[in-house]
Formats: sequence, C-alpha cells, structure tokens
Amino acid sequence: MLGAGDSQRVADLIRETAATELLPRFRNLSKDDVRLKGPGDFVTVADLAAEQRLASGLAKILPGVPVVGEEAVENDPSLLELIGRPDEACWIVDPLDGTANFATGKDTFAIIVALVRNAQTIGGWILDVPGDRLTVAIEGQGVTLDGQRVHGASVEKPSGYVGAKVRKTFDRELPDAQRGRLGKIRSTGCAGIEYIDILAGRASFCLYRRSKPWDHAAGALMLKEAGGDTVRFDGEPYSPAQNIHAGIIGSSSTTVLATVRSIFEAARMPLLAPSPARTVG
Repeated sequence: MLGAGDSQRVADLIRETAATELLPRFRNLSKDDVRLKGPGDFVTVADLAAEQRLASGLAKILPGVPVVGEEAVENDPSLLELIGRPDEACWIVDPLDGTANFATGKDTFAIIVALVRNAQTIGGWILDVPGDRLTVAIEGQGVTLDGQRVHGASVEKPSGYVGAKVRKTFDRELPDAQRGRLGKIRSTGCAGIEYIDILAGRASFCLYRRSKPWDHAAGALMLKEAGGDTVRFDGEPYSPAQNIHAGIIGSSSTTVLATVRSIFEAARMPLLAPSPARTVG
C-alpha cells in the first residue's frame, strides 16, 4: 500500500511537525495554552497544531485514506469505527504522546503514527522528540531504530513498563516469589518512549490496562517485527480495533512475553480480569 519512498515521507513529516509545532512550544506554554479533557488528561495548543499538520501531510502521502487523530476523536468518537473496517485503511495519529509531561516541562514525549488496514497495523513510526530517536516498522520488513535493524533478545529477569495506575498494585499484590522474577517496573507517562526503550534494550516488556489505539498500534507492530509479540490480558492477539479495556502485554521477545504472562497469571490478580467485550469507543 505504501509506495517507494512513502515511509521516508512519513518520517520526514513527523520530524517537520516536531520541529515546527512541538519544540518551539516546549516549556513556552501560557496557562491559556493548556486545558484538561478529563482528570489528569491534558491537551495543549501543541497537540492540536501538530495533529492538524500531520493530518494534512498524511492526506498527501495516501490520498483518500482517513486520519483517526486522538484530538479529532475527542470531538467525533465515531471516527474510531474507521479502525475496524474490513479491507479498509486509515492512519492513527497521536500528535503528542506524553502531553502531561510536555505541559509540565518534562522532556519525555513523542509523536506516534500508525497505518492500519483491515484492523491490523501495517506501518508504524515513533519519534522520541527530545531524544531525536526514530523507530520505523513496516509489516513483514522488520523494525529499525535510527536506521539500524532491531532484534529482540531474551533476558533472565525481565524489567519493564507498567501503567502508573496499576504499578503500585503489582508491587503490593504480587506474591514475593512472583515479584522476585521481575526486575524494575516503572512508567514514564509516554507509551511511545517506552516502546522505543524496549527496542533499544533498556527494558524488556510493557503492560498497560488501557490500550488506546494511538498509544499502541505502532508500538505493537514494532515489537512483533523485532521478534516478539503483543497480546490482550486474555491471551488473544492484540488489535488496534480492540476494546480499550482489554489490556495489552508486549515484548520484543516471545520468551520474555511468555514469562511475564506466567508471572501475572500465577498471581490471579483481579486487576487483570478482562472487561466485558466492547468496541474501542
């Protein structure tokens, strides 16, 4: 679906957006530039400007393919239905992943773009904006970090990223024998950075209670292309069209993924019980 040079055009668009819309506003926002969409859920003028630029640019790369942007969905939740359409494609965009970090001056934020067809991700791009690290994955073609091919590796004691709302519960409720099989677990407040860190070997797994597609569609493809995989809490394969409360566990190593799943399943934690089936919206 992507033509020759299209993946590079997406990467260039992402870098241009970061340089034009995000970096000039970082640590330079007024109070009027930030608002809350919900408890702890920030949006800034930078989010809106970046999404508009990305949507315009992506429409030129693949004319006629709709864009499902995080901020656009706030105004029109029906856009989420585009992700699960059989035999159809759409872009999924997070123009500023880690908005709370950005709004408070913390340099941990990213831009995430995914291309989905038939409810499966076929292309993913994540830019660590402050760190200038770029990961790119195309289905069946592997994943690169700053142009270098990435292959996941197994580790004896997995460390990783767990969503902030469940991290303390894991420390409290996992039996000592199971917790001792894990290394450090933490959260940065930016899924995009966390996926890049896994690919860079700084962590080995991630686990999130909520699986919003703009946070995870690109990263899930990257882990799979590195030799790993991502699954829902019930063990079924992850899909960007899934119920956002189905959860996601991922690793760039299938061995690590199996180990992490066995640890949490052995604990039989109610927190990981699957929610009733619902659409992503």
